[in-house]
This record gives sequence, structure tokens and C-alpha cells, in this order.
Amino acid sequence: MLEVFITRKIHDSGVQMLKKAGFKITVYPKDQIIDRKSLLQGSKNKDAVLSLLTDKIDDEFFTSAGSKLKIVANYAVGFDNVDLQSAQKHKVVVTNTPSDKVNESVAEHTFALMLALARRITEADHFAKRGQYKGWSPTLLNGTDVYGKTLGLIGAGRIGSMVARRAVKGFGMKLIYSGPSHNPELEKELGAKKVSQTALLQKSDFVSLHVPLLPSTRHLISDKEFKLMKKTSFLINTARGPVVDEKALLKALKAKQIAGAGIDVFECEPSIDCDLSDNLALKQFDNVILTPHIASATEEARRAMSEVAAKNIIAVLKGKKPLTPAKVN
Repeated sequence: MLEVFITRKIHDSGVQMLKKAGFKITVYPKDQIIDRKSLLQGSKNKDAVLSLLTDKIDDEFFTSAGSKLKIVANYAVGFDNVDLQSAQKHKVVVTNTPSDKVNESVAEHTFALMLALARRITEADHFAKRGQYKGWSPTLLNGTDVYGKTLGLIGAGRIGSMVARRAVKGFGMKLIYSGPSHNPELEKELGAKKVSQTALLQKSDFVSLHVPLLPSTRHLISDKEFKLMKKTSFLINTARGPVVDEKALLKALKAKQIAGAGIDVFECEPSIDCDLSDNLALKQFDNVILTPHIASATEEARRAMSEVAAKNIIAVLKGKKPLTPAKVN
């Protein structure tokens, strides 16, 4: 019987698909990030491993798993936790879990952060719950409109495009984007304009990041980039934490170089702050909204991710091509 190791409890729909396909399933029993020893032991002599983005899938892993391993199905859209070169060397297929349901969930969360920042929702919530509201005032917690403002997308792929449609069709925003290639569909449908990243940072009221984590995108937003942004602009990151240089972000917030930030992913995740000794912490700023990597955390998205991962495993173990092979665009 073919064996599948799942490194953490996931939505049951995918697990049931694997069982129905006749595979023996082993799930890491603790609902927490799997430790290295358990990851290596659990993967030994398995035909497939369903991994999470918190699992380091490197050459040591592939060597330890052994020659039976045919596929690592990563339960995430990103796959920067997997060494693709090592996988190729060991002749192991790597897949990820993109789907429109996941993309829509991330796009919704991105826009939720934009609205919450602009209208100071979390500040107002804390203000009211602390009993500080004593009556209406014309200057109480004034925010800024989203309508008519300029949204700058760094990365205009699937998720970026979904954010763009919400922005333009729902809130009448102007749209600019930067990236290695043109998106003619967005240009025709939404009047988007492709500009340089420098121009985007200078012109945008909201800068939203939608790029994978690659050597070329690590610290894509750092000191130089924050200095280009308007003091009234907001940064949104629902992509990957290390795309933003945390030290630079903290300095920009302290110096009031930007108006605020909505952060769902962190550079030193799961730590929210990389350096606790510098007396600068993201959580100290009222104009920063932090969410714990939950942009795709909806019932619909988690089910879709589980099922896409299962379908990839079933396909590969039955000698067919994977549905969504992991590849760098």
C-alpha cells in the first residue's frame, strides 16, 4: 500500500480523498509546527509527503526520506520552504496549492487591511472598548478615504489582479502596477498603467505586495523604498515576510515616513519582531495592523488547498502529471 505522511492536521476533505484513493495516511499527531526530528522520521520510506510552509524541505530531508518518495505536496501557494534543485536531484515532484478560492481569500484580506488602516478601525475599536468615547467630535479618529486614491500593486498576478478589481470596481481607485511583465487584461479592463517601481512608490496612496519570495525579492522594500513613499501612504504585505526589510519598516514608522502598514506575514516568522533588543516593535505602533498569517484562512480556501494537495498526490502516485507543479514564473 502506498503511504502518505501529512506533517500537520489539515482540512479533512483532502485526507478523505487520499484514503478513498487507497493510500495509507499518517498525520503528525500534534497540532503544532512539526519538529525537525519528527519531520525526518515521519517522512522515511513514504511515497508522498504533504508538507506545510513551516516545514524546511531541503537536501537533508530528501536524503532522509529515501528513494520511495515521489512527491512533496506543499500545502501553500508559496514554496520558498522547499529546495527545488534538491528535489529535482532526488527526482521528487514538488507541487503547491494555488486556486481561485485561495486567491480570492487573500485578496479579501488584503483589502480588509487597506480599509482598516484608512479608517483606523482597530484604533477606534480599542478606543471604544477602553471606555474613552465620551461623545462625537469632528476631529475624533479622522482617517482617510479609499475612494479615488491610487493603489500601487507590486506584482499584478492572480492575487494582485483580484485586489485590483475590488479597488477599481468597488472603490473607484486609480490603479498602477510594477513587475517584470505587462498585464494587458488589467490595462484594458481597469485602466491600469504599468510604471517603474520607483514611480509606483512615489505615486501610490496604498502599496500592496504580491510577489513570491525569491533572492531577487528579498528585502525588495527597504530604506531606499520607504524614502520614496509618500508620508500619507500605507504599505500592505500579504505576500511573504522577508520581502520587506523589517528594520527598515520600523525606522520608517518611527520617522513617520509612511502613514502606516498592514502586515500579515513577518520576516522572522513566527516571531513578529526579528530583534527584541532594539526597543522597536511592530506592535507598539497604533498605525500598524498585524494579523498572524491568516490571509487565506477561510473555510473555503483551506478546503480548496487540502483538495488540491490531495489531487496532486493522487495524480503523481498513479503515474500521472501533477495538477499544479511548483515552478518559478
